[in-house]
Amino acid sequence: MTTMTEASVREFKMPDVGEGLTEAEILKWYVQPGDTVTDGQVVCEVETAKAAVELPIPYDGVVRELRFPEGTTVDVGTPIITVDVSGGAAPAGAAPAAEAPAAAAAPAPQEEAPSVGSGRQPVLVGYGVATTSTKRRPRKGPETPAAATPAAQALQSELNGHGGAPAAVDRPRPLAKPPVRKLAKDLGVDLAAVTPTGPEGIITREDVHAAAAPQQAPAPVEPAAPAPAARPAAVAPAAVSYDGARETRVPVKGVRKATAQAMVGSAFTAPHVTEFVTVDVTRTMKLVDELKQDKDLQGLRVNPLLLIAKALLVAVKRNPGINASWDEAAQEIVLKHYVNLGIAAATPRGLIVPNIKDAHDKTLPQLAEALGELVATAREGKTSPAAMQGGTLTITNVGVFGVDTGTPILNPGESAILAVGAIKLQPWVHKGKVKPRQVTTLALSFDHRLVDGELGSKVLADVAAVLEQPKRLITWA
Repeated sequence: MTTMTEASVREFKMPDVGEGLTEAEILKWYVQPGDTVTDGQVVCEVETAKAAVELPIPYDGVVRELRFPEGTTVDVGTPIITVDVSGGAAPAGAAPAAEAPAAAAAPAPQEEAPSVGSGRQPVLVGYGVATTSTKRRPRKGPETPAAATPAAQALQSELNGHGGAPAAVDRPRPLAKPPVRKLAKDLGVDLAAVTPTGPEGIITREDVHAAAAPQQAPAPVEPAAPAPAARPAAVAPAAVSYDGARETRVPVKGVRKATAQAMVGSAFTAPHVTEFVTVDVTRTMKLVDELKQDKDLQGLRVNPLLLIAKALLVAVKRNPGINASWDEAAQEIVLKHYVNLGIAAATPRGLIVPNIKDAHDKTLPQLAEALGELVATAREGKTSPAAMQGGTLTITNVGVFGVDTGTPILNPGESAILAVGAIKLQPWVHKGKVKPRQVTTLALSFDHRLVDGELGSKVLADVAAVLEQPKRLITWA
């Protein structure tokens, strides 16, 4: 029987998986006491303020103890799992997670350390995954050469799903973003057999389609469904059991807690002003139909939200003062020369607002691809904390719920948010005659400390003008 010493035990602490987060909830354990784990293996899934993240263990060994059961909110820096790295078996009668929360009070005997001879720092959330690994699933197809540079290896770690375990050493996991992986799965393409053409060896949508071409009939790729925004998965009311009670109390944590704190802080810090405009978007809807047939946009997300996003970017270019933030400490207005465009997405975990980085520099196909990836990642619950930070402006599409419009609250730190209402066929005066036209109502909320009524009105009017006459995307861009 092997006797464990304190020196052979490593305590893995709850890491800060975002920037400045203080706590996270343990959603699911993937291991139990007595299980053997390897460096880089995912041991649990946690939920931060707004993202579910898988945590890999940074060393090899045998699980000795799970400090907290699933559903527990744990402060950053608190040990959550102990591992015997001496190679011995777990002690008999090791308590399961549900029986061990009291052990959390025990102080950590030492800081986490990498495996002996690993030559690397402990992995937190998928950054710098070790060359040793665990086999999560068998793979088929020819071997793919390992990433040639440290930069490529780091990129591979990030693209492999924010902390998921990499493939075996002699078979590194192909580089591909989550939407591309889903496309490959839908088309029955083995990514290990695909030749990448993207930067740093990343597999693109085109690569997947090219690999699938011999296996499919040469029919054009059907574009994504034209849903204007991320439509949340149905959450069954039966998820909460009332048992005849007159009241039910639901703990405020995770996404709901973060959203509540952010909205209260925003509402009582930034003086909100909301303006409205109703606009005929018939020509925009016709353009959407035409773009769906464009070969340069095949397989991408083409819908009204795409053109609304482009219209807002054009309005920002014409009125750059709207893209700013308020620095209370310095008493300064910070003008942003870039646009990180947030898209409010309703997901099964709650409302999140990931943003498209440097959206102002993207062509329409690039914007469509970025929007599709953002929505797909949000629906899968894989949006990273970094994807929800640094936003400058936001669009919220309440029209997908049949709502005409609303008065949205600003995302904290941003200057404006555009609400898009339902697009409906309505009677409208067009060329002197009342005709049925596609009409929607836009609402722009902005921070009146840094955006005057004139500036806010110009931005909203420009968005409406582009949607009424989409050819202005060319003349104003």
